Amino acid sequence: MRAVVQRVDGASVVVGGETVGEIIGQGLCVLVGVTHEDTAEKAGQLARKLWSLRILEDEKSCSDVGAPLLVISQFTLYGDARKGRRPTWNAAARGDVAEPLVDAVVSRLRALGAHVETGRFGADMKVSLTNNGPFTVLVEV
Repeated sequence: MRAVVQRVDGASVVVGGETVGEIIGQGLCVLVGVTHEDTAEKAGQLARKLWSLRILEDEKSCSDVGAPLLVISQFTLYGDARKGRRPTWNAAARGDVAEPLVDAVVSRLRALGAHVETGRFGADMKVSLTNNGPFTVLVEV
């Protein structure tokens, strides 16, 4: 699994004109991509890493300060644009494989005590955020 993690001061996701997920103030906006070899165990590892990642102000984690997370599925994280002008998506898992694993990340985060907002899997989403720093990291498990 691969995640692009951004430290934010507010973020939201809109689908069809409706806000389906929003965090206010300090938190993390997390784009999650799934590939073919990913498992529920990896989803748990990613959730634990996200919850404890010390990238908030004063090197705190979401678990330290109770900061919320906005988690959004993003199959394009496994796009490959090394050849030609059009990316291939061969490394991205199919939706029927990826959706339960993204859901598992969210469930595990909630089980750890996190407040988690989400996008809508497979939807055309409009994501807005204020990157605080800017601070963006790539996490792979």
